[in-house]
Amino acid sequence: MDLALWITAGLLAAVFLIAGANKVFIPYEKLARMPGAGWANDFSARFVKGLGTVEILGAIGLVLPASVGIAPVLVPLAAVGLAIIMAGAAVVSFRRGEKLHAVLNLIYLAMALFVAWGRFGPESFG
Repeated sequence: MDLALWITAGLLAAVFLIAGANKVFIPYEKLARMPGAGWANDFSARFVKGLGTVEILGAIGLVLPASVGIAPVLVPLAAVGLAIIMAGAAVVSFRRGEKLHAVLNLIYLAMALFVAWGRFGPESFG
């Protein structure tokens, strides 16, 4: 179980690190024109950059605290935070009629909830 949680957290961290970096470092106008990023037109550039920053911090929070043994309780908290973001992303995708993206967001949501459940419960770092 511990290995499954580490693998899931690592995969999520990679996904959110890449997604967050794209939001932070790609100019808003260019990001909004990219395939699958039409949702960005519904939000301000400032919101998108802030969301990217939060995603990067969440990605770091999924792996760094446990790997260095400092404040490992941050791992499930980061997972809960990212789950909330993915719930919102799924709602936006459904409202925009982007069913494939909504399903992908729900998969990431389930993965984040799995990490949160596992690290708060049976495989906590306590």
